[in-house]
Amino acid sequence: MVIKEVIVVEGKDDASAVKKAVEAEVIITRGFAITKETLKRIETAQKRKGVIIFTDPDFAGEKIRKTISNKIKGCKHAFLPREEATKNNDIGIENASPENIRAALFKVRSLVSEKRQEFTNADLILNDLNGSENASKRRDKLGKILGIGYGNSKQFLNRLNNYGITREEFEDALKKL
Repeated sequence: MVIKEVIVVEGKDDASAVKKAVEAEVIITRGFAITKETLKRIETAQKRKGVIIFTDPDFAGEKIRKTISNKIKGCKHAFLPREEATKNNDIGIENASPENIRAALFKVRSLVSEKRQEFTNADLILNDLNGSENASKRRDKLGKILGIGYGNSKQFLNRLNNYGITREEFEDALKKL
């Protein structure tokens, strides 16, 4: 599988795992220490070929994703479910199988430019995605189906609205739960 966009990952091991799964150019952020030069490379890649941000499904990965997204508009996003990125209590893209990496990249999402309020907290509550004992597990599974990853209820609601999920997609994914 060849990916035309440049894939942005956190570390060397993540880059190796991605290159085992797909043929693509990769930029490494080196974690939180994203330099101005690295941001400039990502910006240039975005203009030239497009960029897919593919960070670890943890707090640090989410923070890096937000930093890049806020500075460089138009990036696409790929999300790997936590259980597919975890090995011996270590969370990272480097722990995922090539098949799981390809599946995450196949479900790549783009941020929508206009502000949407398609989904509200009431949708989450009504569907046991917030405020119930199983809410966290249900969000995790639904995020995997939709390709938007895991998030707490606030993050999950933002992703539903900001990654262009349609009501139909949402309802079809709920049926799969």
